[in-house]
Amino acid sequence: MNANLTNTKKNLLKVVKYVDGDGIIGKELYSKSEYEIRLYGIDAPEIKNCPKIIKDERELQMPAALLIKLGYLSYDFFRSLISIGETFTLKQELNNLNDRYGRHLGYIELENGTTINEIMIKEGYAKPYNEVFCEMLPLYQEWNLQAKINSKGLYAQVDRF
Repeated sequence: MNANLTNTKKNLLKVVKYVDGDGIIGKELYSKSEYEIRLYGIDAPEIKNCPKIIKDERELQMPAALLIKLGYLSYDFFRSLISIGETFTLKQELNNLNDRYGRHLGYIELENGTTINEIMIKEGYAKPYNEVFCEMLPLYQEWNLQAKINSKGLYAQVDRF
């Protein structure tokens, strides 16, 4: 991660299942507890019809079918970054451990030190999620603008998502 986060906790987990382009199910290596993790500070398009896709369709003036197609592109890119069974470090900001749905919020750091949240933004497969503040949000906004300017990832097909 390019910036040092303050007030964080870390857990070692392995990937059990993918949820979508910005969420997975992880299993703690020591306690064997499983829970859903929402990648902190990012938002990828949805992969199925749900209330959020209806909201996005209205706000973005794009058909749900296109948004779902983009969602699957994000989902596939996410799955190319980490495999089922692979271990990772979950870093969490202590002031925002869970979202309103009870999912764990976190940065997923790979064994090589890269952070999936960061890669998803820089490569244009997710956008910054600003409804919940995170320490990385200002950088995510800069990186997202660069991805958009350079037509990376989803920005190669659309100018917004």
